[in-house]
Amino acid sequence: MRKALVAMALLGSLFANAQNDKRAATILDAMSNKYKTMTSFKVAFTYINEGTKETLKGDATVKGTKFRLKMAGQEIFNDGKIMTTYIKESNEATVNNYDPKETGDIDPTKVYTIYKKGYKYTFLEEVTEAGKVYEVVELTPDKKDSKVAKLHIKVDKKDKSVKSWKIFQRSGQRLGFKVDSFAPNVKVDDKSFAFDASKYKGVEVIDLR
Repeated sequence: MRKALVAMALLGSLFANAQNDKRAATILDAMSNKYKTMTSFKVAFTYINEGTKETLKGDATVKGTKFRLKMAGQEIFNDGKIMTTYIKESNEATVNNYDPKETGDIDPTKVYTIYKKGYKYTFLEEVTEAGKVYEVVELTPDKKDSKVAKLHIKVDKKDKSVKSWKIFQRSGQRLGFKVDSFAPNVKVDDKSFAFDASKYKGVEVIDLR
């Protein structure tokens, strides 16, 4: 299910740059500041491909520059220095040195803070769902050759938490991520961010460092 992580890469690359629209900037900055004040958090989410109707569950735990991401039979471990991707189907773990510049596209430590350069953003609307009011901001890339045409991010107006993202690709494909639950300042052992081969019987470790 690598395509699910590719979708997250598209999400990350779109967030890497953004500018314009005062109300949109206020919303995004308030959202970003909310998450930056947390020592750690855990989020459970649903990935949705609107074309194929495919839905996948995933979760991520984040603490500073460390994270652990689970989705579609894959786990990504990052302890701030080493990043390991484990694929359950093949029972393989690929180990690399962690380079934020190369791995930022699937890095949940940055998704709330790296929206500030190179893309335009605009406030779209307020919507009410289940009694809660959300503000929707649209991000569009400056580069005409971007695979992403635009992205919509939905933020809770009251507490500034993110409810969902929707990616509109130029190909016509639409991909979404919906937050199912969110827990701030969770207690988490730093050891959980490092891959422990002893817990995966018969695993093949491919060290690319």
